[in-house]
Amino acid sequence: MTMEMCKYFLCFAFFSFIGWAWECVYYTVQQRRRVNSGFLTTCFCPIYGIGGLLGLVLLGRVGNTLVLFTVGMAVCGALEYFVGWLLEKLFDRRWWDYTGWPLNINGRICIISLLAFGFGIVALVKFIGPATIGVIDTMNPALVECSAVFIALVMIIDTIYSVKHIDSDKLWFVDKQEEFIENNKIMNMIRNTFKK
Repeated sequence: MTMEMCKYFLCFAFFSFIGWAWECVYYTVQQRRRVNSGFLTTCFCPIYGIGGLLGLVLLGRVGNTLVLFTVGMAVCGALEYFVGWLLEKLFDRRWWDYTGWPLNINGRICIISLLAFGFGIVALVKFIGPATIGVIDTMNPALVECSAVFIALVMIIDTIYSVKHIDSDKLWFVDKQEEFIENNKIMNMIRNTFKK
């Protein structure tokens, strides 16, 4: 791997980790029990890494925050829809389901996730991405390369393992989403607002 590839791969890995951590905390609080979210068994959720890297590379030079927010929503929404569809086709199982959430499209995306992605892309492009690259730039090049190769191997092995040993029981919290929405006052208020 070239140094530039290693740098962007480490950004991808870091963004994948942030996404995994965010989802684990979100679902653990929501369900009141520990949830290890995501397709892989390790602490990476690659859809966030891909979305973050796309945001950084494609939108990194967008200066207007509103444009960045809007285009970030569209890019990440398209990615989430496509990956949701692909996972359903490949494994005949949903890894997330927004059915019942306000303004959802086939349960794969909804307005709330799109808004979160818009804010996330703004934070990533303006703060998190530059800080991450700044830290990587201060690292010894040999350490950057070794770290990138090691993490890539972990992700490859984990992907092979996860595909061979699909754990449908891991997705119990996806089935609980409708129950969560029904019992959540804020979600009901949002849903009722969009019904009017």
